[in-house]
Amino acid sequence: MSDAAALPAGRAAPRFRRPSALPGFRLTFGITLTYLTLIVLLPLAVLLLRAASVGPAGLWALVTDARNLAALKTSFGLSLAAAAIDAVFGLLIAWVLTRYRFPGRRIIDALVDLPFALPTAVAGIALASLYAPNGWLGEPLMAMGIKVAYTPLGILVALVFVGLPFCVRTVQPLVAEIDKSSEEAAAILGASRFRAVVTVILPPLIPAMLTGFALAFARAVGEYGSVIFVAGNLPYVSEIAPLLIVIKLEEFNYAGATAIAAVMLLMSFAALLAINLVQDFSRRRFGHV
Repeated sequence: MSDAAALPAGRAAPRFRRPSALPGFRLTFGITLTYLTLIVLLPLAVLLLRAASVGPAGLWALVTDARNLAALKTSFGLSLAAAAIDAVFGLLIAWVLTRYRFPGRRIIDALVDLPFALPTAVAGIALASLYAPNGWLGEPLMAMGIKVAYTPLGILVALVFVGLPFCVRTVQPLVAEIDKSSEEAAAILGASRFRAVVTVILPPLIPAMLTGFALAFARAVGEYGSVIFVAGNLPYVSEIAPLLIVIKLEEFNYAGATAIAAVMLLMSFAALLAINLVQDFSRRRFGHV
């Protein structure tokens, strides 16, 4: 007898136990919890326990260290900036690839996914060569007084590079579903192009943009390979938190490495929770496409 049939007449089955094509609820729910526990929750729990072993005072001293704080500010500040840039330009790229037909469109569409497949070290070397003081782009930028490689700006460029596909691919399907008649109706009613974009096009895309923003931010916070080659890795200037963790491990300072990792975990969780709350609000406010 199914779970729904066992309920009294007139009483609806709970939403998470409704019949589906998958096996029984208890089996699939148990597999889900077991898999998540082994793959996600257990490693994170070990990390937090290892960080807590140094004690509250020791953990606070490690967290408030000037070098650690500078690395955390660099990682999280530039990750937020890179995710914001990707959200804006990801929408523009998704719009062009979806709404327009031009020669080479399929090639450009495939190039968007290149940061997914490209090894991060290869991306870092390419960006460092391109934006170095004697590079193809670095040399003319240096002539204008703009130094990219081996500065925080170089980190930002690398983080924008690795996060862009997330923002494009999350928005692109929704752009394809927007009915052009709504844009035409806005134009007939006398709305300017800017007002049509703000009132007709953007509202249904905001939840997807926030999803891409969250994914790009999460990727940028933990990025290592593509950053270290172009960052310069100067303490208090262009040193990222993942690199500082590696340095601590090479010095056999496992307590310091786990403390920084635990702080990154908590800060990332708080940031993603805040983004998800805003995303949930936007979905209730603007609805789904």
